[in-house]
Amino acid sequence: MNEIIYATDRKIDADAFTDLLRRSTLAERRPVDDADCIAGMLEHADVLTTAWQGDALVGVARSVTDFNYCCYVSDLAVDAELQGRGVGTELLRQTRMKLGPVCSMNLLSAPAAADYYPRVGFERHPNAFVLSADGALGR
Repeated sequence: MNEIIYATDRKIDADAFTDLLRRSTLAERRPVDDADCIAGMLEHADVLTTAWQGDALVGVARSVTDFNYCCYVSDLAVDAELQGRGVGTELLRQTRMKLGPVCSMNLLSAPAAADYYPRVGFERHPNAFVLSADGALGR
């Protein structure tokens, strides 16, 4: 098996990202059939940390951040064949190194990964809220 190389300066295209989402567990919760949305997700990410095995993209941590106060890890996707081998943890570690010294990392977990994040240092937070794209704000 080839060594895994991590990068924070290597861009990926929408096709490579979509392919990885499909090889991970995230495709069912991401707009993989909307190429424009996927392209926009990549274009507007502030930190894109990637994992490569040879020329194959095997992991991505995609984040939006102000680099000072908080970073929202929008996606953590690892090829299913490599899950459980530390790839996700290293993607998060590499992302953290790009942030300011007091910047927190926040995320919403996929149901299948809810037990993973506390094992790598994240604290559960009971007060997370989500307003879906078609949700209406009340008064």
